[in-house]
Formats: sequence, C-alpha cells, structure tokens
Amino acid sequence: MSLILKYVVVFIVSMVPLIELRGAIPIGLSTLLGDPLPIIPLYIVCILGNMLPVPIIFFFARKVLLWGANKKFIGKFFTFCLEKGEKGGKALQEKAGRGLYVALFLFVGIPLPGTGAWTGTLAASFLDMDFKKSVIAVMAGGILAGIIMGLASVGVFGALGAVFGH
Repeated sequence: MSLILKYVVVFIVSMVPLIELRGAIPIGLSTLLGDPLPIIPLYIVCILGNMLPVPIIFFFARKVLLWGANKKFIGKFFTFCLEKGEKGGKALQEKAGRGLYVALFLFVGIPLPGTGAWTGTLAASFLDMDFKKSVIAVMAGGILAGIIMGLASVGVFGALGAVFGH
C-alpha cells in the first residue's frame, strides 16, 4: 500500500464515529497497513480527520437526528443518538457547572468509549454552547486523546514486539 493511501485510510478512520483518532492512531502505528507511519505526520493527519466533521455535527446533526427519529428504518438508531447526545450534554453540564468548556475538553481528551469528538460536539450542540469555544475545547481534547493514544500504542506495540521478537 502506498504511503499516501495509508494516510488516506487513517484520515478516514479518524472521521468515523466511535472509532475516531482513538482507533486511527493505533492502526497507523501498527503493521496493519504495512510499515508503521511516522508518528508526527500520522498524528497531524488523524487530528485533521477527527476535526473535519465537527462543524457539520455542531450545526446539523441535531436537526438530522430530530428529523429521522420517527422514520421507520432509521428511527431507533437516530433516537439512540439523540438520547446519547442529550444524556451526555446533561451529565457534562451537571458535573461542570461554570467550567463547561474545560469539562468538554476533558470529556473528549480522555480516550474512553463514547467520549470522542463526535459525542462531545453533539453534546455541545445540545447545550447550545458557543461554537468557537466548543471547537477549541474539542480540538484540544482531540490533541490530548491523540497524545494518550500515541503513547499507549507505542507502549503496547513496543511490548508486543519485545515479547514476540519483532
């Protein structure tokens, strides 16, 4: 696989909900696509891919989810997404109080399942938070999550390489 194609793959994976850069960075650092990608360009590509959907999510996702919530085939999934966004937004607001943007940063930045840029941005949209401040908090959170995942991946893959002799 060509180098450009590898970067395209991790860029696209970084945009996928639930996987995001939390999955793309380990993929890029593994041998799944051939030789591991250099960490700094990989990191930059993954951050850009992770942030690309943020404005679309912020301005349009809630409207699309509300529209589709009562549709026959997509209604259950859209309702699930609405409930997740509302629940995440309320929990974030209750815990954060006035430090809502710091809480958003930490919510996105600590790489746990369901706490990425998609969910954070959807929660910010549900809470009618300021767009610019939300994007900054989500991007900073993505940068933190990328650092954590990069360090974890290097540690995990380095340990596996030592165990299996590669």
